[in-house]
Amino acid sequence: MPRASWRGYLRLSLVSCPVYLLPATVRTKPIRLHQVWRAPPAEQEQDGGQNARDRSAPRLTSDYVEYRAGPATRITLRPHDPNTGEELEKEEVVRGYEYQRGRYVTFTPDELKALDLESSKIINLEMFVSRGEVDPVYFNSPYYLYPDGEMAVEAVRVIGAAMAEAGVVGIGRLTLSRRERMVMIEPRGTGMALITLRAFQEVRPAEFIEADSDGAIDTEMLAIARAIIDQRTGKFDPSEFRDRYQEALRELIDAKMKGLPIKRPEVPTPAPVIDLMAALKRSLATEAPAAKGTTVKKRTKAASDRRQRALLLPVSGGGRQKREVSMTAAVAAKPRRKA
Repeated sequence: MPRASWRGYLRLSLVSCPVYLLPATVRTKPIRLHQVWRAPPAEQEQDGGQNARDRSAPRLTSDYVEYRAGPATRITLRPHDPNTGEELEKEEVVRGYEYQRGRYVTFTPDELKALDLESSKIINLEMFVSRGEVDPVYFNSPYYLYPDGEMAVEAVRVIGAAMAEAGVVGIGRLTLSRRERMVMIEPRGTGMALITLRAFQEVRPAEFIEADSDGAIDTEMLAIARAIIDQRTGKFDPSEFRDRYQEALRELIDAKMKGLPIKRPEVPTPAPVIDLMAALKRSLATEAPAAKGTTVKKRTKAASDRRQRALLLPVSGGGRQKREVSMTAAVAAKPRRKA
């Protein structure tokens, strides 16, 4: 079990119980690239000048990149005196605030410790709100909140069960890493989850372009877009997502270690959409085909004459019945609104 990030008390009015926090997420181990000093090859040192710089640079061809470089040594960054360049001891480095250019006020650990607030040790549930009232854009870091000891188990379960029955989440304050933040606490099974919230000043207001209130959305375009969404609707499974950049970086490392040519991947650039209706229809045509066993719903001759056969979509009906409908047949009778 990882080390607790915080220990203290959860308080609801006069009821307090000891709790501790564990991060709800883990950092995957990424491929780390270090700063290194690359020595020039021997022949480059002899030639020098522009020719040496030309040979040390990557040589680009149509299908791969060839690197010629000398041996590399990892560098280290250490605190040093900016005037003399002399390396400083860790004990000589303190925290300070620059109130004027080049002038600082410094603090001792005891002085900073004296600033601790009640929220450094106690999460006071100050209010309760509906979960939907908290905009996810304010979410910062998630934690699991556990009872700290057997005596706290019952209190945590009772508070969590009461919140679940009321359909609310708790809002309180918590000081972590010298920052007091609002936190949201919600029941999670027999325990709770805690999410630190960003401050109001940390969230930028949305600046979306206001649409013309008089311009209605084209119903046929809306129907096609909804059909594409329905075709791709499923259940969220985070295990299906992977870091493709890290995978490509690993392949690059393996290729360079083995001295293999490095292929340059082609990243297509989407073409700008000139005709939105045409783009929607092409997108719909590329979606997955209809499931087997679907049947076409009977329509009157007039209706079948108006529909566009290229836009027939499979739509699952209630129970075992399945039917095939045209997303535009329902709106074809209504003329499109001119821009």
